[in-house]
Amino acid sequence: MVELLPAGFLDLRAAAPYLAAAVALYVLVEQLSYLRKKGPLPGPSLVVPFLGSVAQMVRDPTAYWDVQAARARESGAGLAADFLIGRFTVFIRDSELSHRVFANDYTLFNVGLMALPVDLPGFAFRRARLAVARLVRTLGDCARQSKARMRAGGEPECLVDYWMQETLREVEEAAAAGLPPPAHTDDEELGGFLFDFLFAAQDASTSSLCWAVSALDAHPDVLARVRAEVAAAWSPESGELMTAEKIQAMKYTQAVAREVVRYRPPATLVPHIAGEAFQLTETYTVPKGAIVFPSVYESSFQGFPEPDAFDPERFFSEARREDVAFKRNFLAFGAGAHQCLGQRYALNHLVLFLALFVSVADFRRDRTDGCDEPVYMPTIVPKDGCSVYLKQRCAKFPSF
Repeated sequence: MVELLPAGFLDLRAAAPYLAAAVALYVLVEQLSYLRKKGPLPGPSLVVPFLGSVAQMVRDPTAYWDVQAARARESGAGLAADFLIGRFTVFIRDSELSHRVFANDYTLFNVGLMALPVDLPGFAFRRARLAVARLVRTLGDCARQSKARMRAGGEPECLVDYWMQETLREVEEAAAAGLPPPAHTDDEELGGFLFDFLFAAQDASTSSLCWAVSALDAHPDVLARVRAEVAAAWSPESGELMTAEKIQAMKYTQAVAREVVRYRPPATLVPHIAGEAFQLTETYTVPKGAIVFPSVYESSFQGFPEPDAFDPERFFSEARREDVAFKRNFLAFGAGAHQCLGQRYALNHLVLFLALFVSVADFRRDRTDGCDEPVYMPTIVPKDGCSVYLKQRCAKFPSF
């Protein structure tokens, strides 16, 4: 008996072998593409179709990046390959190779680094994207309100107000010349800029402040020297401002700040996308479209004597001068065209925090097993969030 199917109905049973063959072909092509791009680099011999190693990365980011670093170190080439969400990736441990990447026409990206890039309801990536849009709108409204207040002759009360003063001046100059307002003066555009500043500064700064407190608690001798240096220049009870000149005079505290950033660089990886094939070494060319991960963290532990030790003397001692001798290994703020423009601000901010914190508070770390293990948030922070007990140290808090 012949079974008649409705017109246009596809017999899935008949199509199943073809679908299976198509999937098998896709997997084969993907594996061969991965192996061709991988070349001589260490990395998995076979990868999970489409997903690659993303499950391991999401489950335990610290362990995943430790494995990548070990592969790169053991290979002798300073490189390791992998596959994440349909993208070929290259991990770079070697400082000189990181310099080559930082110096090259690649696009920096951060969005979605720690989440599966699935733009569907219910996924973290979708929630993050929508949250960014809401924040940009809110910050754009803040810029609009600041503009209105500055236009009405109000006195600046924050950095945004000073920024909007300058923005309004540019808008007025353009209008006087018969030109449209500059592109960067639109409220929503300004909201985007504010979001970038807040995201970059808040996450990295929080990381550095946590590690600074952790280091001072673990090294009482360093804490005592910082307190003595700060006390010689400033007192909370003096009623004086902590001026830039006073901060510049605190040479040892500056060395502590630099060592905090070397010992625990907040942004451990600076991902790039290869816009075109790029010859990284004599034996390996990064293929176009690959995601490249120069490891700032790994560079911080190369070259420097006893790199696993927290030792501010390496940046303070005139005899050692490791900040000069191993300058190319200090990549916490990037290098070349991708060097952080705010590094002086970031270090001064950290010095100011150290000076104020040790002057106004006695503190004790609530230490637990593994509390200082770095965890990715996506910047690194102590595993326990750096919980401390605080007690007022000065007679009265300073009033600025």
